[in-house]
Amino acid sequence: MFDLVLRGGRVVDPAQGIDAVLDVAFADGRVAALGTGLGAAAVSRDVAGCIVTPGLIDLHTHVYWGGTSLGVDPDAYAKSSGCTTLIDAGSAGPGTIHGFRRHVIERSEVRILPFLNISFAGIFGFHWDVSVGECTDLHLLNPQVCLRVAREQAGLVVGIKVRVGAHTSGALGALPVRIALEVAEHAGLPLMTHLDAPPPSRADVLALLRRGDILTHCFRPFPNAPAAADGGVEADVLAARARGVIFDIGHGRGSFGFATARQMLQCGFPPDVISSDVHLTSIGGPAHDLLMTLSKFLGLGVPLNEVVRMSTINAARAVRCEDRGTLKPGLLGDATVLSLEVGRFTLTDVVGETIESGEKLACRGIVLGGKWWHG
Repeated sequence: MFDLVLRGGRVVDPAQGIDAVLDVAFADGRVAALGTGLGAAAVSRDVAGCIVTPGLIDLHTHVYWGGTSLGVDPDAYAKSSGCTTLIDAGSAGPGTIHGFRRHVIERSEVRILPFLNISFAGIFGFHWDVSVGECTDLHLLNPQVCLRVAREQAGLVVGIKVRVGAHTSGALGALPVRIALEVAEHAGLPLMTHLDAPPPSRADVLALLRRGDILTHCFRPFPNAPAAADGGVEADVLAARARGVIFDIGHGRGSFGFATARQMLQCGFPPDVISSDVHLTSIGGPAHDLLMTLSKFLGLGVPLNEVVRMSTINAARAVRCEDRGTLKPGLLGDATVLSLEVGRFTLTDVVGETIESGEKLACRGIVLGGKWWHG
């Protein structure tokens, strides 16, 4: 007997090439079977008319709630956004990761995997009324300490995070990227790089990134946008994709523009991953959550199966997690149940541009570890 069966939903699992009405069964915390007319279960849920996907993964969140000024409550956020895994994008650094682990990660029900910030203190001064770039002070960028802690926390940390730009690294420019990259190289981890307004330039930063490294905020508005003035894609952006750099949305409060996204999509350059960059000042808008960010791409004409791909298997691969991102039997028993709401929805980017969309995703339920968790 199965522990749980979701019956009659439209299963969308791009990793397996599945888009069909199927039952999904779970047992012992894992996906047990996909098919029609699956047998008895301790708990059955009729999800006919809903979309069943692998558990959604938000690659860029800030959920060190109570330990940083920008953190949001992880379980509350996951339940509203349909997520089963939250990747924290460097809220904690080598000096604060231990508190994040003990007081938030280990006490939360949703799965949380952190990037380790190259800055010793992590993101410590981010608020409506206070903004301090943690990579503006070279004294906080100690590669020896960061590498040691990354190795100590090897079963938890999924990458190294660095933030650069006029607001986050100031006069140090791209130097923090070079420091963080050396740590990532020696730790055998990917690097996620935030880039805001210049300096440094996008081209200078992208030139440093390796295959498997991540540029977040990849569809940001001008300046440092990837969209070229001639209507194409900047050459350094094309070169980075060709060598395997991963492009992640990271919507946030200031890092996603419809004009940029529209041009990139028209040029055949979709993002690899769609993420929210949810934090204190973006959760109330314009990002709101992962589902709102996904809905914006639906509104731009990206097909549902591609939107799901970018928030499941692509996100899992970006952090080298082979145990999730698909409903393949034997993997983690995580799933998200969605509805595609039909109506007239006004969606807003970070510069105030709006689009009208006829559909929007909403969470109807979450399976976490093979058990019905929320909905």
